Amino acid sequence: MSSRRSRSKKSGESMITDTQMTDLISKLQRLIPNHTNSSKVSASKVLQETCNYIRSLHREVDDLSEKLSELLESTDANSAQAAIIRSLIV
Repeated sequence: MSSRRSRSKKSGESMITDTQMTDLISKLQRLIPNHTNSSKVSASKVLQETCNYIRSLHREVDDLSEKLSELLESTDANSAQAAIIRSLIV
């Protein structure tokens, strides 16, 4: 038994079987856009791609938030356009 697994057992955490791990990696693989769904891809590669995808989503959220802030600043606070934007945010 690996030391990682023995530590998990000692700390009272539930064990994840190899089959469960394979299933979870497969599910992650399907969630990543533009990913080749080859069954030969290593788990570490799938995890790396997942992390990269999450980072890109964070950058996209930041960019969109910045654009929204700029749009709200340039719009009259009492205008119909500003009201529509505010209703979409909430």
